[in-house]
Amino acid sequence: MNCKYFGICASCTLFDKTYEEQLNYKIEREKNRFSNFTTMDFDIIKSSEKNFRNRAEFRIWWEKDTNGNEILSYAMNDFKKNILKIDSCEMVSPHIKELMPKLISQLESDLELSYKLFAVEFLGSSTNDMLVTLIYHKKLEENWITKAKEIESALNIKIIGRSRKQKIVLTNDYINETLNIANQDFFFAYEENGFTQPNTKVNVQMIQWVLNNTQASTKDLCELYCGGGNFTIPLSTKFRKVLATEISKTSIKSALRNCKLNNISTISFIRMSAEEFVQGLNKVRVFNRLKDINLDDYEFDTIFMDPPRSGLDDTTRALAKDFPNIIYISCNPETLHRDLEELTKTHEIVRFALFDQFAFTNHIESGVILKRK
Repeated sequence: MNCKYFGICASCTLFDKTYEEQLNYKIEREKNRFSNFTTMDFDIIKSSEKNFRNRAEFRIWWEKDTNGNEILSYAMNDFKKNILKIDSCEMVSPHIKELMPKLISQLESDLELSYKLFAVEFLGSSTNDMLVTLIYHKKLEENWITKAKEIESALNIKIIGRSRKQKIVLTNDYINETLNIANQDFFFAYEENGFTQPNTKVNVQMIQWVLNNTQASTKDLCELYCGGGNFTIPLSTKFRKVLATEISKTSIKSALRNCKLNNISTISFIRMSAEEFVQGLNKVRVFNRLKDINLDDYEFDTIFMDPPRSGLDDTTRALAKDFPNIIYISCNPETLHRDLEELTKTHEIVRFALFDQFAFTNHIESGVILKRK
């Protein structure tokens, strides 16, 4: 990694290895972890070695030069959790990397924009749409809006101002993204403060891997933890209908918008937790949120799950075992291993993949496809 902060900035934990070495280290670690389930070759989805993150957050550090002028810097933590001032980052996308010095220069030149600025968040797309959130420890007034609009125009970006109990959207609070998957364009609007996969190229390959290993079906797909429809929308091309659940209001709002962007009418999104959905599906409870959904109209043959780091709860694991096909995307190999202890009692693993979303860190994501024995 050609980065002057490599081995100093704590955002990279595997700084003593080349990219191939750190990837091989993670591959061998996970093969050993899951060796009690399978010895098959894993499908490996690599990351670019640098400039792969389309989402990033930096603190802002203030200090005075010898003339008493206020100087702003981006900042991260080092390995001792001390402040590390930086002026660039090799992990972020080329667009963010190019924008960083231009933005800090604009902010530094105006006290209204820089005073009590605490952090900056970048959210970019492969189509070069860019949303910047400026986070303050002060109330934002009309004069701030005027100044921030000037930066929007000068840098061709979108800006949101945040402070305690304040969110000021100057243009809009989302960016537009286009992902080409299996030679088809899919359109997404990614909201500020909503979940998005940070490594766009790996995300595309993750979705492609799922599609390549999913047979076209005349039946229906059940999806839990659907987020903004990242997998849901491309996967809908493989099934008659899709019923997808998500607890987050922001994610459901994004999913509905993304469905419209792609002119898809075969997906129904429900704002429910996985546990609530299981109760509704088993007719244990009646939910008003299901009043427009006739669960008896669905004939599921596949369940897709992309849970948080905590993995599946007992109820969801039991539900998954009722499906002929299980697709499980995991951001935590420890909870995936725990869940597979139960799922492999009824299902066998037919494909296993590792996705290197976060290069040069200990983290790696997994994909497992299981079929009923």
